[in-house]
Amino acid sequence: MGILTEEMKRVVAQQQLCYAATVTPGGKPNLSPKGSITVLSHDELRLADLASPGTPGTIENLRHNPAIELNVVDPFTRRGFPFKGRAEIVKNDPEAHRRIAQILGPDYPFEQVVKIRVETAAEVFPPVYTLIPSSEAEVKRFWLERYGYRSAR
Repeated sequence: MGILTEEMKRVVAQQQLCYAATVTPGGKPNLSPKGSITVLSHDELRLADLASPGTPGTIENLRHNPAIELNVVDPFTRRGFPFKGRAEIVKNDPEAHRRIAQILGPDYPFEQVVKIRVETAAEVFPPVYTLIPSSEAEVKRFWLERYGYRSAR
């Protein structure tokens, strides 16, 4: 049994979007959305190096400091997971390339991936479930309607 539970793997596969937090060489936080997250094993995640806008970006930050946190959260249920670990930039990772290409399609060429060895993971459990007794279905319905999906049930 690894760090990543079946529920964590399911949420990563379902959402395919995460927010990656790194630290700049100057010690400032950097947060970047990434749409290529995939699970590779019981304790490894991968991201494609598609773009790191800003100076420096995610890849440059990781070259200076391999610490990373990825947050994957369902925007409608408000539940998800923060994954903390260490990153490595890898140029030749055929399995990661294959899996990421399944997510992005063939029109997103990339040469390297970010290999994340997950050291800790936890569940995001938002206050809405404790402050206002709500079921996950009620929370999801509220946010779907708020975003304009009126017929969602």
